[in-house]
Amino acid sequence: MRQRLNRESLALLEPDLPSSLAASDIAVWRKLTQGSARAYLSEYPQAQKLLRDAEDLAEAGHADLLGEVALRKGTLAYLRGDATAAESSYRKALQMARAENDSFLEAASLGSLGLTATRQEHYDESIDWNRAALRVSQAAGAEDSVSYILGNMAWSYFELGDYERSLQLYQQAERASEKTGSVGAQIDWRIDIGIANYYLRDYAAAEGESQKALEMARKLDQKLAITRCLNNLSYVAMQKGRLDQAEIYNNEALEVSRVTGNRFDELSSTLIAGLIESGRRHDQEAERLLKKVIGDPAAVTSLRWEAESRLGRVYADAGSPWKAEQEFRRSIGTIEAARSFVRHEEFRMSFLSSAIEFYDDYIDFLAARGRNTEALQVAELGRARTLLDGLGVSPAKFTLPLAGFRPQAVAQRLDAVILSYWLGREHSYLWVIPPSGQMAMITLPPENEITPIVQAYRQALVGPRDVLETGNADGRRLYQLLIGSAKGAIEKAGRVVVIPDGALYELNFETLLAPSPRLHYWLEDVTVTNASSLLLLAAAPGRERRVPSEKLLLIGDPISPAEDYPPLPQAKQEIERIGRQFDATKRTVLSGAQATPAAYLESHPDRYSLIHFVAHGIASRTSPLDSAIVLSNPGGSFKLYARDIIQQPIHADLVTVSSCFGAGTRIYAGEGLAGLSWAFLRAGANNVVGALWEVSDLSTPQLMDDFYGEIRQGRAPAIALRGAKLKLLHSNSVYKKPFYWAPFQLYAGL
Repeated sequence: MRQRLNRESLALLEPDLPSSLAASDIAVWRKLTQGSARAYLSEYPQAQKLLRDAEDLAEAGHADLLGEVALRKGTLAYLRGDATAAESSYRKALQMARAENDSFLEAASLGSLGLTATRQEHYDESIDWNRAALRVSQAAGAEDSVSYILGNMAWSYFELGDYERSLQLYQQAERASEKTGSVGAQIDWRIDIGIANYYLRDYAAAEGESQKALEMARKLDQKLAITRCLNNLSYVAMQKGRLDQAEIYNNEALEVSRVTGNRFDELSSTLIAGLIESGRRHDQEAERLLKKVIGDPAAVTSLRWEAESRLGRVYADAGSPWKAEQEFRRSIGTIEAARSFVRHEEFRMSFLSSAIEFYDDYIDFLAARGRNTEALQVAELGRARTLLDGLGVSPAKFTLPLAGFRPQAVAQRLDAVILSYWLGREHSYLWVIPPSGQMAMITLPPENEITPIVQAYRQALVGPRDVLETGNADGRRLYQLLIGSAKGAIEKAGRVVVIPDGALYELNFETLLAPSPRLHYWLEDVTVTNASSLLLLAAAPGRERRVPSEKLLLIGDPISPAEDYPPLPQAKQEIERIGRQFDATKRTVLSGAQATPAAYLESHPDRYSLIHFVAHGIASRTSPLDSAIVLSNPGGSFKLYARDIIQQPIHADLVTVSSCFGAGTRIYAGEGLAGLSWAFLRAGANNVVGALWEVSDLSTPQLMDDFYGEIRQGRAPAIALRGAKLKLLHSNSVYKKPFYWAPFQLYAGL
């Protein structure tokens, strides 16, 4: 059974038991195992009868096994697609496990409830179930359960759009199942590793893993696994333009799913068939198949929103724009409704990763028809949603058309040109929003052309050579792509607000190389502020300020809490230089042993207009809310986590995180870089300064001293930060390289 050799298992159990064991616990286990094998072979009526026999035997003399019966009845219901019945049986099994103090059954029941919650699209609830299951199974040494729980948790993260976390958990599950010899589980997790790789756009890895899993599944006649492998291979083939090969895979998958009666897999194959027909421009057949998925009550939400968006593209290609728009809006409505059921902030952050491409479809449709403002509204609908939700921006603002959407009024209030970017699969776009005159929409190359240039330039910026001295080609190319077409509008303002997208979140636009009158950094021409969305900027004027001006909370230069976080030699100097800028009555300094997470949280940070940290920073890629500022308290809790920061409301005009990677390292679709800067914006800061990469302990004290000196002279944070950077840039020291001044960026919030 563990190796999924179900027919071999049934053959071993076929002989009748001797009469002396006919009413024993062995008889119950025999029926349970036979029933499970039949269930995994999709022979559901036989499985149901065998499990009923097991239940009768257990009730007659082995009540301690009724929990095992309930567990397997739940699995049968799950495999048949009846999630409600499965949940009921699993809850019954959990209740009995706890009554019998059976940790192994408890772990299996908790994990199974997590699996069912995922099938019911209650993804954050599923993760809660699985975390509980993991604790119990690890404590009990239930290694086989650990594998399934990790895999099921990975599925929930996948559905929430966190593909990186999902892939890591699937790989852990695959290794755990290999250790326990559970071949069936290995097949499942290998399939899912392939699917996660597909969504991470590693199509070669997706194809390789799916082919290996398919070979294993065919040997064991695992029909459900075969269908899933074929579905993934169909998607990979479509991405590579091999529609005929995709059709071969999909026809087999459709046939197998109909044999097993698995409605979920049959609908997946029907959707794929519709996509293939759409790719061939067989519009009527594509329409029929996609409508079949949309209209089926058994279709899960993600299948439905994909079918709706793809049907919109079919109608657009067929010259029916009114019908197309209906479907695009319906798709986005389905996505928005699904997102509203995600409770946990951490999971809401990643949700749009699984759906952002369908916003992209609608934007392309509107852009092709010159409907520039409406296209910008759709882009805005997918930006900074978790941040906006957390800051209390009304949900009523998130329906099309966006109420009171006046981007030029925002540009006028800021007296700045707003550059709003969208990186798409087929086209990217730049909206240039000046304080006066007409908004312009400019078409840019697709994301897969822009992203590699950004990544290469980012590497050059932190490298040993000065990109200005070498005339770096990527820096010049990015200027032409991202700024050149908007140059006329920008020259009149001098202030720019950048709303990035995709890889652009990791790019400091100030470092782009402007060509004339001589090659120079764009920093010399403009003052740049970064923002998450127009809606966030538009909401800013309504925020009430309740803190005295220039009241400073300065915290840092902690005692090293562990070997991994050695003392920062210049931290004391940075604190002293900044502190001297402020009168003693207007500053609170927490340094050394006083600089603890608890001290920050208990210092009433909501009373300060300026908050500054000088410490090590940790950016967690897999779980951005676990990013942290490393403070004092050796032997205790010394990390001020992002998840704790967002729980403490603040009203600061400026928070500065003078540490490495303060801006974070993980980009979420629509949400941007998530880390410490994001957390302080979420807590209510008006502006946050954070670093894109590792910062220098040598140059930073000087930069920050100049920064606060500019602020003390009454300059706004964006202008003050630019002034401090220009002093380094124009110095005759090594600090003129962008490695030293460019990591720090200003992010605007409320």
